[in-house]
Amino acid sequence: MSASHPEKSEQRRGQRLLFVALLFAVLLNFPFLGVFNHDARVAGIPVLYLYVLLVWSLLVLLTGWLIRKEG
Repeated sequence: MSASHPEKSEQRRGQRLLFVALLFAVLLNFPFLGVFNHDARVAGIPVLYLYVLLVWSLLVLLTGWLIRKEG
């Protein structure tokens, strides 16, 4: 019975990573990018660039956390 536990753990990890990929595909698609696509700046950085940078950074951190958490 313990041999099936690692398989379920790997399957669960794969499902979580797929969910993260789909979530960030949505966050980096037109409707959300359109919200931040205007002339405003934060600390001299265009809002759209800041949004993309923050979303990408969150993607990297969340993916790394998911990989290390169960690994």
